[in-house]
Amino acid sequence: MTSSSETDLPEKPEADSPSHAPSQHLDVESNEQPKIQENVYPADALSTPRQILFVGTLCTAMFTNQVGLGNTLATVGVIGESFGITNPGQLSWLIAGYSLTIGTFILIGGRLGDEFGNKKIFVIGMAWYSLWSLVAGLSVYSSYVLFIFARVFQGMGPALTLPNGLAILGQTYSPGPRKNMSFAWFGGSAPFGAIAGFLFGGLFALAWWPWIYCSQAIALAGVAAFAAWTIPPLPVQPRQNRSIGEKIEDLDIPGGLTGVTALVLFNFAWNQAVVADWQHPYIYVCLILGAIFGVAFFCIEIHWAKSPILPLAAFNSDIAFVFVCTATGWACFGIWVFYIGQVAINIGGSTPLQIAAWFIPVIPSGLLSALAVGKLLGKIPASWIMVVGQVAYLAGSILAATRPPHSIYWTYYFFSVLIITVGMDTSFPAATIIFSNAVPQRYQGMGASIVMTVVNYSISLGLGFAGTIETNINNGGMMESEKFLGYHGALWFSVGLAGLGLVLSLIFVAKGHWKRSTA
Repeated sequence: MTSSSETDLPEKPEADSPSHAPSQHLDVESNEQPKIQENVYPADALSTPRQILFVGTLCTAMFTNQVGLGNTLATVGVIGESFGITNPGQLSWLIAGYSLTIGTFILIGGRLGDEFGNKKIFVIGMAWYSLWSLVAGLSVYSSYVLFIFARVFQGMGPALTLPNGLAILGQTYSPGPRKNMSFAWFGGSAPFGAIAGFLFGGLFALAWWPWIYCSQAIALAGVAAFAAWTIPPLPVQPRQNRSIGEKIEDLDIPGGLTGVTALVLFNFAWNQAVVADWQHPYIYVCLILGAIFGVAFFCIEIHWAKSPILPLAAFNSDIAFVFVCTATGWACFGIWVFYIGQVAINIGGSTPLQIAAWFIPVIPSGLLSALAVGKLLGKIPASWIMVVGQVAYLAGSILAATRPPHSIYWTYYFFSVLIITVGMDTSFPAATIIFSNAVPQRYQGMGASIVMTVVNYSISLGLGFAGTIETNINNGGMMESEKFLGYHGALWFSVGLAGLGLVLSLIFVAKGHWKRSTA
């Protein structure tokens, strides 16, 4: 029998293993850690003020990612109106396109960091994000199409910064409380970013909405420069002393291309179907091609790739449960945050600034949840933390789905925001720490990118599913009652996703108890 502190934390292979990827299965029931050499973890030696600057800089990856989501969620109607767009499917692309790119390219971003240096890719990602934020603002002089392209390319910035920020934390802190708390702060910065996005998006939209993205571009450029100074030199791994040709060979380009193509085509089909309807043949063609490229990707990763971008041999059923629970929870969250705002603005008559104020409870709720996870991991099973997150997703989405559109804030809306944030900021740190402890030090980018891929791709794909439901039941959405019917259906779909995640997380807990009882 293992103690509760040993439950759900997988065994971490030794950092100096000569293999390209961990070959053993990731056992989330073990807590055994490798012996750490001195000076392998440089952040442990930093002074407290320097650690605060270091961790704070890396947390800007999650903060700015959520800013990019929140500033558009709050002003999607204003931006669409300036381009003459009112179709809900087209408006959802402003959100889904951004999350789609993040979820699609995070695996590539993590691998690029592993091969060419996590710090270097982190700084490049911030600079890239800044450039396309500027293009998004300047698109007011062009067309809606350029704005969508800018949003899509914006997403490549967080796709580089998120996995590499997490990878740097995993490389520079030794396993233990400080590492857990750094991951918790990383996750806890999400609600601050979301509120900042809502607030500044609403404020700038009152004057001229392009300032939302131009100001974002200026801030991101400053973060990129600051990160180059703040992040300390990272430990040199044995495989880093290779030629450019050897690094390119290890990038698994065939796997990356087929994987990205599969993810883009599959997600594009579901989100574009909301705009163009399923009657158009190209929607089905994209869906089928996405499935074919997906099969090709798995064949390459299993049978051909020398250094697979997704080392499937390292996964087991426990990791699959964590995958699915994370996916259902974050898909639920993406639908919830989009449609609860649409109901409040388009049915309830609220303004973007009011919505920003209404989301303020995510700051204390999210921060306390993330820090509590950092303290509790290692003391209680991570599987139970996942269950708590799924219960929060379910309760929060039920409150949103049952909320009368003209009810006062301090009833359904307030408690829905307060509760569902617990789900977001418990499931993410738990899953991230599980995967970080599951892979060697040099593969922290790969481990972090898997979690972030699941999170962001689930948000985008969930919005595609929900949009399909909305447009098929709202009878055209011309009248207020018809719009509300579509929003209502999408919110109930989020309830179903949360319920599925809760059932699977309970099965995961039961499976862990059964394994320990038979050990």
